[in-house]
Amino acid sequence: MIDSRLVADGGQVRRRRECLSCKERFTTYELAELVMPRIIKQNGSREPFDEEKLRGGLRRALEKRPVSVEAIEQQITQIMHRLRATGERELPSREVGEMVMVALKELDQVAFVRFASVYRSFQDLSEFRDAIERLEAEPTDKG
Repeated sequence: MIDSRLVADGGQVRRRRECLSCKERFTTYELAELVMPRIIKQNGSREPFDEEKLRGGLRRALEKRPVSVEAIEQQITQIMHRLRATGERELPSREVGEMVMVALKELDQVAFVRFASVYRSFQDLSEFRDAIERLEAEPTDKG
């Protein structure tokens, strides 16, 4: 090997190599295979992480809300990075749900309450009211 450099935001390694038999030089690009953890569902079953399920859940919560596709994709990327960063082979679905709640709270408070109402199975209006009051009581970075 002659030279190695990170490329593409550090996600790839470019290597200049030399063939040992013919001395010809060539370049390889290497990408780490990052494995997502399996998800342990509420009923105890396990399934592979599904990026499309994550995207669908965020889109449903953000339906008809003024949030760009780019912002949604950025949050999806961050959630997936956090999941990989745990280093765990399996994670409870509850942890993924909590990460989604954090992302939605940053993106849009109405979408956050929508998602929370389904995710936490709100039973009546008082639970909605409590969630909204907690949200209003939190200090915001906006504004």
